[in-house]
Amino acid sequence: MTSETLTIREDEAPRSRWRILFRLVPPVIIIGLLWSLADGPRALALLAGADWRYLALAFLAVNLQTIASAWRWHRVAARLGQAIAPSRAIAEYYLSQLVNQSLPGGVLGDAARAVRARHEAGLGIAAKSVVIERLAGQIAMFGLLAVAGTWAIWTPGGLALSMDKAQLLVVALVICTVLLVVASLLRLVRKKWSLRLGRSIRIALVNDGAWIEQTGLSGLILALNLASFSLCALATGTSLNAEAILVLVPLILCAMLVPATVAGWGFREGAAAGLFPLAGASAAAGFAASLAFGLVILAASLPGLFVLFRPRKIRRPS
Repeated sequence: MTSETLTIREDEAPRSRWRILFRLVPPVIIIGLLWSLADGPRALALLAGADWRYLALAFLAVNLQTIASAWRWHRVAARLGQAIAPSRAIAEYYLSQLVNQSLPGGVLGDAARAVRARHEAGLGIAAKSVVIERLAGQIAMFGLLAVAGTWAIWTPGGLALSMDKAQLLVVALVICTVLLVVASLLRLVRKKWSLRLGRSIRIALVNDGAWIEQTGLSGLILALNLASFSLCALATGTSLNAEAILVLVPLILCAMLVPATVAGWGFREGAAAGLFPLAGASAAAGFAASLAFGLVILAASLPGLFVLFRPRKIRRPS
């Protein structure tokens, strides 16, 4: 290893630390602001008095969602020629969730999942299977937002659309986040490997009846995701109607896609506090529900610790 290489790595280390710090600061600042603007003591009281039965159901829903997502990854990989046993797919998905919940960025766990699964068919196919599996989930989320948003606009009554400036700002930020994610996906598809990725997407998600299977799986995963957040809201004292669950909860969950955070903390709470008043609830109720949801997701990712410390045999490609 040359001295130039050592110098480059030494220069990159401080920058890497600054990037991590940059992603840790925004959640802390946002939650601090919410503490004063959204009645933090009231939110904490709601969280402390949460009904553990609904939290247990939310915990179960998150675990079922992880298992269903792992099965979707297993099926996508199989259609691309990568054989991943269902049990191993579930174990790797739990580890991926744990990493995503622990480190900034929200995608490091998925990147590690691709690297750890590269021995079956190579890193290229492993990366494609992970990207396409996550893409299937985003397509389902954005599709629901489009349909439910149109339904909410044309349905009389329902959501209270009278918003103050703060709520309008939150809605605008969430919508901008969704558009940013869509633009990022489109940019990814336009890269040099876009043609091969496009063919892989068709093979994994469309061809030979794959769209039927993937639609069912993505619908189930999305329903479990919405149910887990709604149960956390119910546990902290807020009952959301169908319109709020189908329109507001997806917007809140989309706020977790902002990369400048750890597992969506801060941005998710801000979105919930700003959007809950549209459903007739208080900002503190949204703050408490989002905190409960974050804690449930974190607890549900802990089985990944067993995968992390479990001895693993490395299999070479045939």
